[in-house]
Amino acid sequence: QVQLVESGGGLVQAGGSLKLSCAASGRTFRNYAMGWFRQAPGKEREFVASINWSGGSTDYADSVKGRFTISRDNAKNTATLQMNILKPEDTAVYYCAADPSLIPSIEPMEYDYWGQGTQVTVSS
Repeated sequence: QVQLVESGGGLVQAGGSLKLSCAASGRTFRNYAMGWFRQAPGKEREFVASINWSGGSTDYADSVKGRFTISRDNAKNTATLQMNILKPEDTAVYYCAADPSLIPSIEPMEYDYWGQGTQVTVSS
């Protein structure tokens, strides 16, 4: 089992920044690729970003590329999502998730463990 807890969400004006954190406990954190997903009301959960076990490989949705940065610290069992130049369309509940694969997936079903989510609201 891996327990994931997100933090750092909140209300921000368009153009602002937020940093989301995901604290992991349980099984060895470095054994898992990590992903961030988001879900807006009435929409399906969508991929935002992923990072492999070492942090040497990252992937981003086109909608956030150049604005968001995913990182991890295996010594601290944390993953982070730095979000800059936020837009109202970024408003959603953001989830971190753990994927046991070497190459992280963009599909939510490939992730075994999920956090409870943190709300991000961007006002125009």
